Amino acid sequence: MTDPGHPSQNQPYAGQPDNGPPPYGPPPTAAYPAAPARRKRPSWLIPTLIGLGAMVALCCGVGMVGAILGDSEPASVSSSAEPTAAAADASPAKSAPAPSAAATPPAAAPAKPSPAKQTGPKVYRVGDKVRGGDFEFTVNSVKCGISQVGDSFLNRKAQGTYCRVSISVKNVTKSAHLFHADGTVTVQDAAGREYDADGAAGMYGNDDARGFLDEINPGNSVRANVFFDVPKGTKLKTITFDAGLFTLAEDAVVSL
Repeated sequence: MTDPGHPSQNQPYAGQPDNGPPPYGPPPTAAYPAAPARRKRPSWLIPTLIGLGAMVALCCGVGMVGAILGDSEPASVSSSAEPTAAAADASPAKSAPAPSAAATPPAAAPAKPSPAKQTGPKVYRVGDKVRGGDFEFTVNSVKCGISQVGDSFLNRKAQGTYCRVSISVKNVTKSAHLFHADGTVTVQDAAGREYDADGAAGMYGNDDARGFLDEINPGNSVRANVFFDVPKGTKLKTITFDAGLFTLAEDAVVSL
């Protein structure tokens, strides 16, 4: 007896058409297309992918480090750039070429020294008109070595010797003023000693006692001799006309 489950029982009979499932047993296996065979990966693919990944990771890491360092670097770069810029600005001044000799302007001629200003009373000479207070004085002449003044009856002898100074006195103000030679005119020698006028000798040595309390009107003038009793051998150096106590004018000095 044949086993119904034997595969041979599932085979169709000869001449029997294969148009359906057998009356029993498992259904025949459906005819499906065969699955494609899995392609085998090349042995070099995985190491290559790993290497590419490592390179990408390395590049990204370097870029991030550079970005981090780049954020903090401009401050130091700018600080170091400032001295460089300052040095660049200063370098043209140091390296500027010196002007040529043709462009140099000619040196100016040295200025002439100005004459020194005279200090103190102005000094005049014999014959000059000098202002002293309310009067204008002129020294006409000077003579020394006179032993006495006057005539044989009325005279005055010198203790040493007389020096006679002939002067002209003019009133240059708008009112009358009194002139008295004694106390107004003095003389000085080379040693700086000062001598006053001898009023008594002036009375004997002038006509009408000129030079002694003369009232002189504006514009008028008188001529008088003023005598100075000095030691024998004395050489006079200057004659001074006092400007007076009630004026701001300076004394007039005549140099002999």
